Order: sequence, then C-alpha cells, then structure tokens
Amino acid sequence: MRVFRTKFVPLALGVLLFGGARAQDGPGTGQLQGGPGPQESQEEWPKTITEDDGTIIKIYEPQPEAFSDNTMKARWAISVLQSGKTDPTFGTFWTVANVETDRDNRRVAIQSVKVPNIKFPGGADENMNNILKSELEAQLPQTVGELSLDELLSSLDMNQEQKKLSKDLNTTAPRILYNSRSSILVLIDGEPKLQMNKDWNLQVVANSPFTIVRNDDGQFYLYGGKHWYTAQAATGPYGPAGNIPSNLQKVQQAVDDANSSNAGYVDSSSASQDNAISDIIVSTGPAELIQSDGPPAMTPITGTNLSYVSNSPNDIFQDQGSQQYYVLLSGRWYTSPSLKGHWQYVPANSLPADFAKIPEGSPKDNVLASVAGTDAAREAVMDAQIPQTAKVDRNSATTNVTYNGNPQFAPLKGTDMQYATNTSSSVLLSNGVYYAVDNGVWFQSQSPNGPWVVCTQRPDEVDRIPPSSPLYNVKYVDIYDVTPDYVYMGYTSGYLNSYIYGPTVVYGTGFYYDPWYGGYYYPRPWTWGFCMGYNPWAGWSLGYGYGGGWFNFGIGLGFGWGGGWGHGYGWWGPGIYRPSYGWNRYRTYGFYGNSFYRNRSIYANSYRTNIYSNRSGVITNRFVNNRSPFSNRPGAVNRPGGFGPGAGNRPNAAGSNRNNVFSDRNGNVFQRNQNNQWQQRQSNQWRPVQGNNQAVQNLNRQQQLRDRGQTRTQNFERARSSAPAPSGGGGSFRPSGGGGGGSRPSGGGGGRRN
Repeated sequence: MRVFRTKFVPLALGVLLFGGARAQDGPGTGQLQGGPGPQESQEEWPKTITEDDGTIIKIYEPQPEAFSDNTMKARWAISVLQSGKTDPTFGTFWTVANVETDRDNRRVAIQSVKVPNIKFPGGADENMNNILKSELEAQLPQTVGELSLDELLSSLDMNQEQKKLSKDLNTTAPRILYNSRSSILVLIDGEPKLQMNKDWNLQVVANSPFTIVRNDDGQFYLYGGKHWYTAQAATGPYGPAGNIPSNLQKVQQAVDDANSSNAGYVDSSSASQDNAISDIIVSTGPAELIQSDGPPAMTPITGTNLSYVSNSPNDIFQDQGSQQYYVLLSGRWYTSPSLKGHWQYVPANSLPADFAKIPEGSPKDNVLASVAGTDAAREAVMDAQIPQTAKVDRNSATTNVTYNGNPQFAPLKGTDMQYATNTSSSVLLSNGVYYAVDNGVWFQSQSPNGPWVVCTQRPDEVDRIPPSSPLYNVKYVDIYDVTPDYVYMGYTSGYLNSYIYGPTVVYGTGFYYDPWYGGYYYPRPWTWGFCMGYNPWAGWSLGYGYGGGWFNFGIGLGFGWGGGWGHGYGWWGPGIYRPSYGWNRYRTYGFYGNSFYRNRSIYANSYRTNIYSNRSGVITNRFVNNRSPFSNRPGAVNRPGGFGPGAGNRPNAAGSNRNNVFSDRNGNVFQRNQNNQWQQRQSNQWRPVQGNNQAVQNLNRQQQLRDRGQTRTQNFERARSSAPAPSGGGGSFRPSGGGGGGSRPSGGGGGRRN
C-alpha cells in the first residue's frame, strides 16, 4: 500500500500534519494540540496530534541507537490515521538530533533534528515523504517535549567511540587498611605542611581536607564529626580530646558555620553517628579504609555462592568456594585470602560468575554497575558518555587565572603542549596560544594572564593527554558548535573524575599527582581514601563517615584568594565540584530495585553535579525549577513492573497509552498485544509473529529495557521526592572569588598561602 497517495497533496500536507493543530491555540503559543501541555504527562506514549479534519498522527517512543556528545540517533514508529479511514498506516522514521542534557533532573530536550529517512510499508510517494520529513524536523522538538534520560539509556544500542574510553588507568591497589571498629581515614597529602591561619592565630595543616591545627601547647588537634581529637604529631596517633583549650572554640565555630548548610540533610542515622567517637587512622599517601562493626558478619546472597559482610559500610564479599575476599573500591575490584592484606586487582570481567547473579533490589545490588555484563554496568558506561550541555555567551563569559608567583609551565608528557603548574586552574600552552578550562568551559588567550575569551576550537592534542597527567580530565570537555553569539559545549563524567574502564566505570585515574606547594597549596585529584561508591543517578558519592562536617567546605581562612577557600576543592576534580554525600551508616537496600526509595537518600534534589550552574555567561539547566515536571504525575510511584521485585510482570494496559510499539532497523513495526504476543504490521493489519526466533528475542529485550528505563525514572523521582528539603545554600556548588564570571578556576582545587 502506498501512503498518502490519493488523498494528500503537497500543499495540504504541512497544514494537515501540523498547521491545523495550531488553529485552536492562542496566538504565539507555539503549542501543538495533542502535544505536551501543562497538565499532560509527557511520559505517556504515543504523542498524539489530532488535526482539524480528524486525521490522527501518533509518534511512538524513540528507540535510540547512538548517543555521543550532544547528538542522538534514533528510530521512531509513526502512524497516520486519515479522516474517514478505519485503519492507520504505520511506518518508521530515523532522526539525528542535537540535544540538550540536564543530568541533574535526568532529562533530555531535542534542540534541532534532521530526519534522513522515513519508511512506510510498500514504499510511499517520495514527494509526500519529503514533506513529512520537513514537518517532523520543524515540529518534533516541541511535539515530543522532554525525554527521560534513564529511559533513553536503558534502551540505548550504542556504538561506543573508542576515543571517549579511558585507557591505561592505574589499577594498582592502594594501601588497604582493615579495622573492626568504627573508624575514619584522615588523609594528608605527603608530609604535613604547617601554615599560619591569621583568623585563628594557629598553625594549620595545609595539605589535608581535614581540620588539623597545632595549638600553642604544641599539641595537634583534629576536628570532625562534631568531635575533637588530639595527638602529639599531625600524623597521630589521635585520641579523644576531652575538654579542649578555649581558643579552639573559634575553630569549631568556623567549621560548624561553614558546614551548616548541610544541616538539613542530616537524618537520624547520621545524627547518631555524630555522637560516636571514631578511631582515627592517618595516611600520608593513597590509602583506603575498610571496616566492620566487630568481627565480620557474613550474610549469604540468595541464588549465589557469595556472602557479604553485613556489618560493614563497605562492599566486602567472600566467595564461599574459594574463600577469597573481594572488595570494591572506587569502582575497582581487589581480592585477597585475608581482610588484612595482600590485595590484588581483579578486572571486572574476571570476577566469579556469581557476582552477575546478585539480585536487583537486594541489599548489595549497588555493586552491579561494577560487574561486567550486567544491565547496570552497561547503563553506567553509556551514562558516562552522555554530556552535560550548555551554550556559552561569547560576549560575556570569561575567566581569571591566579598563579602562585609568575606563571610556570612544564611539558605535558605524551603531547607537544605544556601546562601551568603553579595554579589551581587548568591552563595549557599549545602553538603559542594559552587555553584554560574553567568549570567545563574552554577559554583562550595570547597571554597566560589573559584576557580570556571563549574558545571556539580546542587543540587536537588534547585527546592525547595521558591519564598520568593531572590535566587528564580536560579531554572530556568538548566544543560542539559555534555561532556568532554562542559556543555550544559540554562535558562528560570524565571531567568530574569518573571514567569508563573496559566494561564498567571507575572513579579516578588511580594515579597520584604531585601537588603544587610554594606559598600556596594546590591539591590535585585523588582516587583513593574517600570510600567512593557509584550511584546510578548521582554518580559518585563520598562513603560512610564523610558527613557531619569532616571536610572544610567553603571556609574563609585568610589563605588563598577571594575570601572563600575550601581545601576539599581539587581532591575530587574541578574546584566547584564535589561528590554528593552518602550519610547513612549502612546500606539497607540496593540502588536498582523498586525498593530504592527506602535506601539512603542521595539528595538528588539538592546535590547537583551540573557545574555550569551558578555562573554567568552560560545558559544551561533549562528545565523549570530544577525538577522534572513528571515527579508528581499520577501513578509515578505505584506503577508496577520494571526490574526490581516483581520485574517482568508489568501489564500492557489497554488503550492509547500502551507503550508497546517498536520498530526494527529495517523499518518494520511491531506491537505486543494484550496477551503478550508480538504482532507485525503487514498489509494494513496486525499479524502474529510466529515462533521464538531472533526477531522475537530482540523485541522481548527491547520491551524489557523499556520497562527497566521507566522504573529507573520512577525510582529517581521517588528518591528525590523523599529527600529532605534543602537548608541554606548547600549542594555541590560554591560560588567563589575567582574568575569565570563568578566561578572559581578549576582543575587543581583551592589554594592556601602563608
């Protein structure tokens, strides 16, 4: 059957498809009848457009095939029911779309789209197809509205670009310490460097994110978790301080005030944690602490030969067959016959097979993102390649770079470029031009001191920067498009210290980078020491114990510049970014199942990771009120099915909102009927698909992944709706006194000076 052949004419098609829908709208609304209105849930598919003459056009949920940088390729099923006809005509169209991604709210908006091909059974009039292509290109973005990032990722069939994947990361085990008591690992970056704090009139250990001061009595005092500890040396051993000298009250008040914006996030579990006295373990080099509350309590995992240490905040397992222990640290697996040492790296695809059998929705399903071959790992890898996008105003955006003395540069190994060593900013020198990356924006200048203008093309050699360089993360900031007024840029998770390594994602490169110390202390990104754990929505979170004021976030200590200095900056990547907290003592539910809303809060509503926020000259995060418009839609919480408990039982609801129409790469259209049987659209009828061939298996997989994506979206909204309301100005973003239109230069973190 040839589509549109007898009834449609070229002039009328544009009016028929979209023009008539506008006739009922008020002037200038630009809204399509049947499109996503204020009260309509945009999560429901298909999108229906009803024309003045009664023609009904339905656009079904996209099936993405590739998502790279800010470009998404997808195929869509479409149907057209002409007025007076009883049966619609089904077809498939393909799109290449430029998109804007809001990772905080897990939404994707189509900015512009090309439709290279459209196909109907038996072919169609080419002229009609061309008109339909043009109309879809013009109207698809506003017709479809915003898309769920999690639904796209779950169904994505991606061809990964090798240049975006990390290679040669360091997997050597750090110093792994085990303790059977509640403990905190305190890191000092090398030998302690003491500097005078003019506000406190005390010497402070500059090269640590923890508050360590030397008092007039010669004793060292550590403040964190609402408690004071004391030792004769900065490196310990520390014990409870008891009554402290009165002059330390000023220190305590400053730390508490600086962290007061986090008070609204403290739940009962973390509050009780604040009342506990911890063992203090100090390390002057890369290390990780694993612990249990008393002797390890081994709890079996149903359906596997694995047990996990249930009285530990860490991810510690034992394979009952080999009696080997396994621990997950910053996304990397290590194994040992004993908890007390001899840990060796294990690739994610070399783990015992039972790790992939850990049930989603179980207490330890959070590790599935680090187990090769799981859906969680596949989604994590794809998510790591989806950029946070923004457009940068070429006329107003700028930055400042502050050096410790005159600018000093050193060769950037693996390239012909040089990089600035005595600054917290990421500054490169290439072919006589200076480049700076400030909070995800490329700038350039003819001088290391500026003035800095928005860059329109980054150096090609950036892709050659090795992971052993402290500026490795800047290769994950890209420039996509340039107009006379704006430059479209974006960064993937590598800029925030999260990398794809083989079949999974890991935190940090694993390399230790020498800091700059010469009056200022500039830390470089660390991989180890903070018990980093992966979360499918918030990315990487700090582990147990690192709440309650352990770090100095945003304290003005009279060091550094701009009056605002937080020496946690730089340890986790760009200066304005820090990971979200993981407050609760123990995980009691997993990340992926329907029970996620009972898990520890990830505070997705307030701890954002979009570092384009809160700076001038950059337009990003276009979604209203920093919240998805679908969080309160009916049925968002109680909708059955998905991939947690009860997965696979989601009914196919009758009616126009059945989300069960798919197309294959050849343009054939399929649906699953109310009896869960697949049908193919042939000769204007739905005909059963016989057998259990590869096509049926692929369709089953597509349906499962679509259901999985819907459940991920619902779980994200649950988590956010159950999170406490923000108190004060907390979150990952701290405006500071540096440049960048109100943003602090990034790359090496905050500085301290004498």
